[in-house]
Amino acid sequence: MRPEILNPLFAEIEALKGIGPGLAKPLKRLGLARVIDALFHLPSGFVDRIAVSELDQRDVGRIVLATVTPTEYRMSGSARAPARVVCKDSHGNLVALVFFGGGSGWAKKQLPLGEPKAISGKLEQYDQWLQIVHPEVMTIEEAGALPRREAVYPLSEGLSNKRMGGIVAQAMERAPVLDEWIEPSLLSTRQWPGWHDALARIHADPEDGAARARLAYDELFANQLALTLVRASARRRRGVALTGDGRLRDALKLPYAPTGAQARSIAEIEGDLAQTQPMVRLLQGDVGAGKTLVAAMAMLVAVEAGAQAAMLAPTEILARQHYETLSRTLAGLPVTVAILTGRDKGRARESTLMGLADGSIDILVGTHAIFQEGVAYRNLGLAVVDEQHRFGVAQRLMLTSKAAHVPHLLAMTATPIPRTLTLSHYGEMDVSRLDEMPPGRQPIETRVLSAERLDEVVDGLARHVAAGGQAYWVCPLVEESEVSDQAAAEARAVMLRQRFGDKVGLVHGRMKGPDKDAVMADFQAARTSILVATTVIEVGVDVPNATLIIIEGADRFGLAQLHQLRGRVGRGSGRSVCLLLRGNMLSETARARLALLRESNDGFRIAEEDLKLRGAGDMLGTRQSGEAAFRLATPEFTQELIEAATADARLLVDRDGGLASARGCAARVALYLFERDAGVALLRSG
Repeated sequence: MRPEILNPLFAEIEALKGIGPGLAKPLKRLGLARVIDALFHLPSGFVDRIAVSELDQRDVGRIVLATVTPTEYRMSGSARAPARVVCKDSHGNLVALVFFGGGSGWAKKQLPLGEPKAISGKLEQYDQWLQIVHPEVMTIEEAGALPRREAVYPLSEGLSNKRMGGIVAQAMERAPVLDEWIEPSLLSTRQWPGWHDALARIHADPEDGAARARLAYDELFANQLALTLVRASARRRRGVALTGDGRLRDALKLPYAPTGAQARSIAEIEGDLAQTQPMVRLLQGDVGAGKTLVAAMAMLVAVEAGAQAAMLAPTEILARQHYETLSRTLAGLPVTVAILTGRDKGRARESTLMGLADGSIDILVGTHAIFQEGVAYRNLGLAVVDEQHRFGVAQRLMLTSKAAHVPHLLAMTATPIPRTLTLSHYGEMDVSRLDEMPPGRQPIETRVLSAERLDEVVDGLARHVAAGGQAYWVCPLVEESEVSDQAAAEARAVMLRQRFGDKVGLVHGRMKGPDKDAVMADFQAARTSILVATTVIEVGVDVPNATLIIIEGADRFGLAQLHQLRGRVGRGSGRSVCLLLRGNMLSETARARLALLRESNDGFRIAEEDLKLRGAGDMLGTRQSGEAAFRLATPEFTQELIEAATADARLLVDRDGGLASARGCAARVALYLFERDAGVALLRSG
């Protein structure tokens, strides 16, 4: 249960005075549905007002606060033309106050002739006139109480900065003073304010570095504490030690010796499996670094030890690909591999379920279906999760409910993750990294071209297809809308079909599973030569003959995403090419991104750079997967503070009495405040 002291913050935003359905809409567009969302909606900057008695050209471009007397109305008959009120200051200087949008009646009411008023706004020069567009108008008494420095908030249409400031002020009134959860010596070394004081300070002065750092730290600490509790809970549970005798692995005929990184990772996993404490390990490897072989070796250890292994993939396409790869790799060994997805029905499904229950199936590959009700294993010893970032902590825990003992867990991701993010998102896991490429993998040649050269690109594609090659054509990310991505892909497919006919396939996120699979199967079997796709679908299929990928609107993508897409080619022995089509109006960030991609194939280096250029949640795909992203901890603060937060969380759990101590009780409130309370629930259930 959430502590009662926090309830006022988790009320709906409409609980604040003056917020009805009309104002709730623009607030919800900003993601502000509850009082706490407004509290954590930090200002992006501030304005400094200067109080002046005389308005003159020296202050043009600044926000001024002055007393003026209206002397004349200059209103036009047209509703579109601006309304002007001519005023003079105490020195007789003239200034025009300008109101757009048919504001003549409002302007006359606010500024009666001959009556002194205080005004504030940005002073500008227009022809010979000094002017202020849409100034704030107030009484002279009200101006005396106006802050000289005012926070500026991110806004959406229908919401003024003044209104947003009032909403935040109401949210602050509801914010309780909470007991301290930060370790005292760390607090005094950093000289940070308390939590409540830090919030008040940041809303008053967005450049208050100590207040910003304190709030970022709080969020990171709550996150790390939740992960530490998950880890501690996993370590208290008992699993079964799996010690293989090597007979299956020795009989495996590999086309090449594993890389040093693969051998090291296999040894780390083998060591973990031999313990009764269940393994919780993350295997990071760049696209094509050979994660599947490492997973296969881990599963063979489980089978040698008399247990079963299950491999979970996020999509049907990837599940079938893993099934085919494992069946090929393990052909000739006395190992039974089966597949189970949501689409398997009738006798085939019954046969698989029986094989799992009686132990005749050694390795099962599938989608979420492999952990549904009615799927019972005789002896599940190891669960392997592919594309780890698609599954949150809650789903990782769900896997453990399918066995008499807690199975060992190996998670894999092809998104190279910087160290800071590994700590903040997977802090409960041990990590193995595949940072070498297997022999024979060709570096992918990457070129950047202007979108104006589209005709040349299509001609080049025609030559590639005529020579028997296949290609991906990825359509641009259009804002955040799947529908418009789909429209872009459909339009591009129509254009290419005019030249290539039925050699062009199309996949996008709105297609039904069977339709998507049929298109992918045609491409894999080379019945089509060109696959047009949006990025929302999983193009992680292995088509060695596809050696060309064209990415439209490449300047709109993040580095990690471009690197992932590029990894769709380069899977065979032939030379592979990635063409990045860019627009003409390149930002400095986009230019740096494309330049780095052109010169480097190293996913780990690219990931570190990507973290500097964009938000961590975007990079890991957590915006889409529903995992809570950080709101207060920017990538810079994450990098600076994550290790201290991790150490502090472990100190609390290991030395300072956990959540039962006085500091622990305060930390428990922090878990609920930052919505990492899965850690508390876990502590109770574990």
